[in-house]
Amino acid sequence: MPVAAAYIQPSDLGSYQSAVRLVLTYDVITAARPRPGTLEAVLRWADQLSRDLRDVLGYTLIATARQVRLIRRLDALDPTQATIFTARSGRPFDRRRLAYLCLFLASFSRSRVEISLADLVRTFTPTANAIDGLGFNPTVGAHKAAVVDVLDWLAERGALRLSDGSVEAWTADTDRGDALYDVDHDICAGLFRPARPVQHLTSAAGLLEATFTSAKRAAQHEAAAQHAARALAEHPVVYYAQVAPEVAEALRQPDGVAENLARLTGLAVERRAEGVLLADAGGRFTDRPFPGRGGAVNRAAGLLLAKIADVLEDPDQHPPRLPVPPDDADQRDLLERIDAAIPSNGIVTELAWSAPGEGAEMPAEEEEAEEEEEWRLAQTGRAEQSEQSEQSEQSEQSERSERSERSEQSEHAEQSEHAKDAEHADERKWADRPEYADQPEHAYRPAYPGQPRQTRGAGRTAAVIPPRPLVVPFLADSRLGVMIEELFDELGPASFTVTWQHDPHGLRAAAVAFLADLRLLRPVAGGVLVLPAAARYRNIKLALPIRHAEGQLALDLFGGADDE
Repeated sequence: MPVAAAYIQPSDLGSYQSAVRLVLTYDVITAARPRPGTLEAVLRWADQLSRDLRDVLGYTLIATARQVRLIRRLDALDPTQATIFTARSGRPFDRRRLAYLCLFLASFSRSRVEISLADLVRTFTPTANAIDGLGFNPTVGAHKAAVVDVLDWLAERGALRLSDGSVEAWTADTDRGDALYDVDHDICAGLFRPARPVQHLTSAAGLLEATFTSAKRAAQHEAAAQHAARALAEHPVVYYAQVAPEVAEALRQPDGVAENLARLTGLAVERRAEGVLLADAGGRFTDRPFPGRGGAVNRAAGLLLAKIADVLEDPDQHPPRLPVPPDDADQRDLLERIDAAIPSNGIVTELAWSAPGEGAEMPAEEEEAEEEEEWRLAQTGRAEQSEQSEQSEQSEQSERSERSERSEQSEHAEQSEHAKDAEHADERKWADRPEYADQPEHAYRPAYPGQPRQTRGAGRTAAVIPPRPLVVPFLADSRLGVMIEELFDELGPASFTVTWQHDPHGLRAAAVAFLADLRLLRPVAGGVLVLPAAARYRNIKLALPIRHAEGQLALDLFGGADDE
C-alpha cells in the first residue's frame, strides 16, 4: 500500500490531516457547511487528498469550486450511518421523511434552476399518494412537518437555496404561502449515488460495492489492506475475531495499515490483543462524541459502563462468558429484513441484479490469460540475459552437477523422508487442538514459513486458519435494569432530564443502543455482551455541580472563597 501523505512537508502535515478528517466527517462540504472557510481549506489539498483516499481507502473524492463530497465504498451495511439524516431538532429521519427526500430529489428536473415550494409539492404529491402507506395531505400537520425537515436538510447541504418567500408562510397557509428555491443540480446528483440503479436490485446487497478482485497475490493483498483501512476508519474499533482473516492479518502488521491510516488522519493507534482502534484526543473526528458533555443518554451510557466495570472487577462476581456472534450473522439478518420490504413490482426484471454465489472464482478464460501473461513476462525476462553469460553459466553448472549428482540424489531422498514424517506429526498436533477438532483435515493444516495458507484441492481460493471466537462477559437485562435503578436512586430522577426522569428502563435501552453503536456492548437475546474496548472507560466518573443544602446551585462569585 502506498504511504499516505508521502509528498506533504512536515510543516504542512497537520493542516493536511485536518482536511482529511473534515472530508471523512462531513458528507458534503460547501462554502457555508460546516462553517465558512472550510471549503477553501480542503480544496487546497484536493489533488493529494484524491490520491491518498483512493490508494489507502479505495474512496473517490469529488472536488469542485462549490462542493467537496466523498464517495465511499460500502463493504457492509452500517445502521449507524442513519445519523446523517437528522432534522434540525436532532431527531433522526423516520421512514416518511426518508421517502419524501427521495421523491424530492427525483422531482428536480435538470432543466430547472429554480422551483417554488408549491410546484414541488404539486409534483411529488401524486407519486407519494400512489405509494401504499405513504401519501401526502397538506392538511395533515405531520406531513407538512416532514416536508419542512426535508427542505431544511437539503438547504443545509446547499442543494437548495431560499431566494424568496419562506417555508413558514407555506406551513401556515399552503394556499397563499410559498417559497422559491434555487436548485444546485451538481450537489443533488452527488447526494445519492448508489452503486447500482435501485430499479435493478433484488437485494440490498447490491448497494455494496463488492468489486471483483484479481487472483494475483499482490491484488488480493491490496484489496485486503483497503478493506482493513475502511473498517478502521468507519468503525470505533475493529476486533480481529469479527473480521475476515486476511483483514485481521493486515491490521496486525506493524507499520502497516493502521499506522498508515494514522499518518493520514493524525490519530493515534491503540492496539490490544483483541483488536485495534484509532484514538482521537480532540474528540471531533466522530459523529458520536463519548464520553463528554452530552445529553442524558450519553451520561447514562458512561455511568452504566462504570457500573458494569464494578461488576467485572469484583472478585465475588463471576458473570458467564459467551462467544460474540460474528458480524456476518448481523449482516445476513439485516439484509433479510430489508429485502423482505423490497417491492417486487418496481424491479426491472430484465435488468435485475442478483447477488453472486459464495465462493465465486475467477472465470477460466481470465485465469488462463493471467497465467499466460505471467509466463510470457518470465520468459521475456530470461531472454534479456546475454547469450555469452548463459553459456558460461550452463557449462559451470554442468561440471558441478556431474560431480555431485549422486550425493544430491541421496540427500534429496533423505530430506523427503524427514519432511514427510514432520508433516504428518504437525498435522496430528493441530488436529488434537480442541478449537480445530471439528474442522476437516485440510482446514487446519498449517502453512510452513514461506508457504501460502491454502486449502488443498481448493484451486486458487486461499483458506486461512479460522480465528478463535471472541469470548466476553455476559450481563442479563435484569442486571442492567438494577444498575439503572441504582443510578436513579443515587443521582435523583431530575438528573436525567424531563424526557427520561420517569422512564429509567427506556433510558437504559437508549444507552445500550448508544454503546452498541460504539462497539462497546453487543446486544444479544436476554442481555448484552461486554466487548473489550469497554474496559477503556472503567474509571469514568460523573461530575455534577455542587449544590447547597437549600438545593440551589453553588455559584463561586468570589474566586473560590469558603462559605462562612
